[in-house]
Amino acid sequence: MQTEMIRLDPENPGIEGIEKAAGLIKAGELVVFPTETVYGLGASAFDPGAVEKIYRAKGRPQDNPLIVHVSSLKMAAECTRQDLNRYSSILNVLWPGPVTLVFKKSEAIPARVTAGLDSVGLRFPSHPVAMRLIKAAGVPIAAPSANISGRPSPTSEEHVLEDMNGRVGGIILSGDTLFGLESTIVDLSRDKPTLLRPGPVDAERLGELLPGLEIPDFVRVREEYKGEALSPGMKYRHYSPEIPLILIEGSPGAVVSRAGILARRDKSVVLCSQELADYYPVHVKKVVLGSRNDLYAVASGLFKALRDRDNLNYTQIISEPFPETGIGLAIMNRLRKAAWRIDRV
Repeated sequence: MQTEMIRLDPENPGIEGIEKAAGLIKAGELVVFPTETVYGLGASAFDPGAVEKIYRAKGRPQDNPLIVHVSSLKMAAECTRQDLNRYSSILNVLWPGPVTLVFKKSEAIPARVTAGLDSVGLRFPSHPVAMRLIKAAGVPIAAPSANISGRPSPTSEEHVLEDMNGRVGGIILSGDTLFGLESTIVDLSRDKPTLLRPGPVDAERLGELLPGLEIPDFVRVREEYKGEALSPGMKYRHYSPEIPLILIEGSPGAVVSRAGILARRDKSVVLCSQELADYYPVHVKKVVLGSRNDLYAVASGLFKALRDRDNLNYTQIISEPFPETGIGLAIMNRLRKAAWRIDRV
């Protein structure tokens, strides 16, 4: 397939490029587009045939639901049979932004979008390109991350070209994404609000907005989830680099010691914090993701580090743990899902 490249300024996207991409969506084609979290792989949420192309392009499991992106509260209301007015105080704070909210779906959303579930994840992105594309297309856009299933999500132009060139109708090239991790997902379709996936908007803030917010064990620890996948990222291994990733969890001293032992056996890349970088062996390649006091910087570089093609020159990636406060919970959630093995020391 010939993929059309559309370059757009992330802050002031030109109308011609937006209309070109929107035309592809209207014609039932797939378009890769940037959001503030990661790049998405989009199709009209009202077109089951176009949605099916998403699953084929990604190699996505058939029971893994898609998130639907909207450009207004009016558009969101068309996608759910719940009364969004009940949640106005929450929506006014969280949208537009990097938060997906799960509601009971309306009949307008095909079962193919939700993998047969009676609920749908809705997101109102804040990225100017995403907002204008959805508005120009005139329909909600179903979009998972624009990567081959199982791989780390794409946060740069290089990533989407690597995974999606030749698989989709169009790719919008618009620089690096801001947060570098997928959206926070909260289920509001059931009796109690429940965090399904941690992300840029942290659990502490959500707890203030949603008293009684439940945080299931599968969010904080790696365990096999055996129920229905109520949202992306719940049921399958995700974010895996092309060489094995070993996550070491424990105190800083024990982590550095264990990393040194592992690195003596195999040629290693170490993902580390600024604070501990100097303590790792000199013969390993150290990738400093950022300071433990600035976890948003760590998050923004995580997937880029996991996708680095230079990693193929090494045998394994070793990662230290990061504090599970704020966006740190999302960082550790992704590392645990990506890990081939977790060593606790």
